[in-house]
Amino acid sequence: MSWLVALIVGALAGWLAGKIMNSKHGLIVNIILGVVGSSVGSFIFDLLKIQAVGGIGNFVCSVIGACALIWLGRVIFK
Repeated sequence: MSWLVALIVGALAGWLAGKIMNSKHGLIVNIILGVVGSSVGSFIFDLLKIQAVGGIGNFVCSVIGACALIWLGRVIFK
């Protein structure tokens, strides 16, 4: 059941990051962005000494990480 929740939260985080960054992706890419973005966001938060607490904090961390991935993709593949 937890993998299903991770996929749903990942899809929502990827979708929201796509809206914030004005990027259009499909469901699979949104899930990947959200799940991988969670790790990237955690890394960024650790560097800045910020703690993401609770479900909302982790979701915000995932969205920030997904936005960072979209930005990085734009820089690399420009």
